[in-house]
Amino acid sequence: MVWVQYDGVSRQLDVFMAEQLRDPKTSDFFIRPRPTNPILTANLNLKDIVQQKSYFGFSASTGSAIQLNCLLRWNLTVENLSGVGSEDSKSQGLKIGLGVGVPVVVLLLLGLGGLVYYMHKRRRAAASDPNILGALKSLPGTPREFEFKELKKATNNFDEKHKLGQGGFGVVYRGVLPKENLEVAVKKFSRDNLKGKDDFLAELTIINRLRHKHLVRLLGWCHKTGMLLIVYEYMPNGSLDNHLFGGPENATLGWSQRYKIVSGVASALHYLHNEYDQRVIHRDLKASNIMLDSHFNSRLGDFGLARALDNEKTSYAELEGVPGTMGYIAPECFHTGKATCESDVYGFGAVLLEVACGQRPWTKMGGFQCVVDWVWSLHRNGSVLEAVDERLGSDYVAEEAERLLLLGLACSHPIANERPKTQAIIQIISGSVPVPRVPPFKPAFVWPSSSMPEGVSSVANTVNTTSSWPLGISVSDRSEWTPRYDSQDSYGGAGGYSDSSSLV
Repeated sequence: MVWVQYDGVSRQLDVFMAEQLRDPKTSDFFIRPRPTNPILTANLNLKDIVQQKSYFGFSASTGSAIQLNCLLRWNLTVENLSGVGSEDSKSQGLKIGLGVGVPVVVLLLLGLGGLVYYMHKRRRAAASDPNILGALKSLPGTPREFEFKELKKATNNFDEKHKLGQGGFGVVYRGVLPKENLEVAVKKFSRDNLKGKDDFLAELTIINRLRHKHLVRLLGWCHKTGMLLIVYEYMPNGSLDNHLFGGPENATLGWSQRYKIVSGVASALHYLHNEYDQRVIHRDLKASNIMLDSHFNSRLGDFGLARALDNEKTSYAELEGVPGTMGYIAPECFHTGKATCESDVYGFGAVLLEVACGQRPWTKMGGFQCVVDWVWSLHRNGSVLEAVDERLGSDYVAEEAERLLLLGLACSHPIANERPKTQAIIQIISGSVPVPRVPPFKPAFVWPSSSMPEGVSSVANTVNTTSSWPLGISVSDRSEWTPRYDSQDSYGGAGGYSDSSSLV
């Protein structure tokens, strides 16, 4: 161990050295007192050697020598100057104290003031963002702006007991507006979501303009202290998936209720795609986003991913990737990154099979990786009704069940252009037109998809399907067209099933 001591009054430098000893049991170093006698003494005026502004420390450097040294630790102790010193030394100490202390205090005050100003400015900006408030105030019809304290009271300070659900955009709470004694659903967007503001505006802008009996009704919004909230009409019977998969405590949905629910969703989807001023793509159609009112009428909700398309546009894409839920996302979306009306129909097909089978889309059934492949195999064997939810027993209408199962397969067609349009879907569910012919073997997904021959109408959208030819081809087309579904060899060999043919 080495001690280096310098006295600024006497201008004397002393160096002390002693052997460092270890504890044999713990191998720790003993802390030894400094020896009495120095091994080196020198009279030095450090003012002539060290500059006024210098860095102080130790290193184990040996310059050009080749030996290797290691500096384990070091300590610096500065003692006050002795009172015996001159007035100059006292004055110098005072100057040093003032020179160091005053700037430090000033910097602390400036830092504290800057922090207070930043926090105040941030709160004001969060509470009254002119961009978001301007967009909200300009919404047609001007939906109601709720006070934050009103929603806080309605949800009992957003109590976990009032939580209805949680997703990527935030949490939904049940609340009761005290003045109106009205039950509401309050969707609170997550602060941590960087896209939260854009998604909030997109959802509010779209749902504010939509008017349909099978869509969840918007009541208003709130933007306060960085929190974004949307208020919806409360659906007392919750979501469809809770009734399908909520456990034994939930009564099994009857067949008539299921059929009415999918009929309402089809009507809402047709409205979004064709009857509103702009084409709206939902992009997240699934059972958990289908709400049920007190009479079990379906209401399509959660428009957090929905987007309205400008004139002549048929798709919407994002750089962040493919949004939605696995099992409901159309296979082409993974290649194009675009959402279309056809991809919405694919999600609806997954819901149809979910409702009819009582199984989630990704459930492994009968040795198949997903429900759609299992149902397709039953269809090929002529026993598609075996897919009907076993909890129903025989309490269902066979004709309607077969209709929903085959329509679910048609909507789940790997080729987007082969899926039915919403107008045809409504007609099929109502029974006014028959289900389009579904091939016995699930076609393989091919990208890019080959276009159909000119003049050939798609199976999915043919109103008159009385022709016995596949895909509803007219007589004049038969000589120039070869049916796609004549042999199982065309669709993956024996059995017609291949995991790679389905990306769900």
